[in-house]
Amino acid sequence: MKKKDELPECPVATTVSLIGSKWKLLIIRNLMNRPWRFNELQKSLEGISQKVLTDSLRSMEADGIITRTVFPEVPPRVEYSLSELGESLRPIINDMAKWGNDYKDNLKN
Repeated sequence: MKKKDELPECPVATTVSLIGSKWKLLIIRNLMNRPWRFNELQKSLEGISQKVLTDSLRSMEADGIITRTVFPEVPPRVEYSLSELGESLRPIINDMAKWGNDYKDNLKN
């Protein structure tokens, strides 16, 4: 997890630095529904590379937004889910979805 002095002073900039990438937001959107495995996430996010997905998941895990659970099976099964901190993003993501729908509804075809 980042230290306070490593984050921008502006709270909006702090939020953007933690979840502001296109891929992180879409990963969070998926994890709002249920835990996902790596390959499921990669297949559901068209265009994401394995490296970007790995880096995004590691970063969000380090920041405390998601949790990574390894099940003691052979072969090992790993699932990603929102942490309690990640769950606190739910209203923000829901508001973004509402805003996006309202925007599309107001476009003239």
